[in-house]
Amino acid sequence: MKILSSALVTLLKASLVMLPISCSDVTTGQPQASEDEAEIFADIEPSKQSQFEQINNESWQQLMFDSGTKNWQQHWSIDGLVGTVENTPQGMHVSGGPEAKNHAHHLVVWSKQVFSGDIKLEFEYTRTDAAIRYVTIIYMLASGEGTPEFDKDIMAWADYRQQPYMRHYFDNMNTYHISYAAYGVENNDPEQDYVRARRYMPLANKGLKGTALEGDNMNTGFFATGVPHQITVIKNGHNLWMKVQNSEQSQVYYWDTSSHPYLNEGRIGLRHMFTRSAIYKDIRISSLAAD
Repeated sequence: MKILSSALVTLLKASLVMLPISCSDVTTGQPQASEDEAEIFADIEPSKQSQFEQINNESWQQLMFDSGTKNWQQHWSIDGLVGTVENTPQGMHVSGGPEAKNHAHHLVVWSKQVFSGDIKLEFEYTRTDAAIRYVTIIYMLASGEGTPEFDKDIMAWADYRQQPYMRHYFDNMNTYHISYAAYGVENNDPEQDYVRARRYMPLANKGLKGTALEGDNMNTGFFATGVPHQITVIKNGHNLWMKVQNSEQSQVYYWDTSSHPYLNEGRIGLRHMFTRSAIYKDIRISSLAAD
C-alpha cells in the first residue's frame, strides 16, 4: 500500500474534482470513481491498525492500576462462591470452579470503581487452563437495567449473582461484552477459538438475541496456555477496539457499536466460566483526558 503525505492527499482530493467521470451509478445517477480514483482513496483510508494506534496514543489519564501481586480486594469484588482469586508474584490468578456445566462455578471479578466516558483497559493475560470449551469475557462499562429489582449500580443486587449464571448478566445488565480465549460448548479443537463482541440490551429483549456486534474473528492463533499476551481494550465513542499481542504476533480487532444503544458509564468485569483460569498482571484503566 502506498504511503501518502497529508499534503499530497489534500492535493489529490482537490484535483480529483476536476477529473472526468466516465460512468454513473445507474440507480442514483451519481458519478462513480474510476479504478484509479478508487485505488487512491483506498490508500488514503487509514487501516484499523493505524486508527487504533492513533487513539491509543492520545492523552490518557490513569484512573486505576493493579499489579496483581498485592491485595486484590483493594480494587475488586467478586460474583461467585466457588471460584477463587489469588495474588501471586506473577499476578492476580483468577479461576472459575472445576465443575463444568455447574453455573455456581462461574466467577466474575468486578472493579470497585465506576468509570465513564472513553475508557482504556490494559493488562497482561496468561492463560493457566488447557480447556478447549467455554469462554473468558471482558465486561466494559456494566450497569444494571435501571429497574427497582436491578438497580443501575450492579453492586446493589450482587447477592442475586452469588451463582453467576450467564443469564443474570445478559438479561439484567447494560454492558459491552468481549469473548476471547473462547470456544464453543462442544468444541474439540484447540485451534477453533474466537474473539466476539456483544452489547447486552436487557430492556429491549431478554437473552442474547440481537446483542451481537458485527465482526466475529475465528481461529486467532492466540491464547495458548502459559503464553503472556498484552491486551488493550478501548471504548471510544461508538468504536470498540481490542489489540492482542504476544512475542510472535499482534492483531487489532474492531467493532462499530453504533448499531446498538450507546454506553457511557459502568464497571469493568473479568469473567471466567467454569474450568477457565488465567493470570492478570499490571491491570491499568484510563480515561481519555479532556482537550
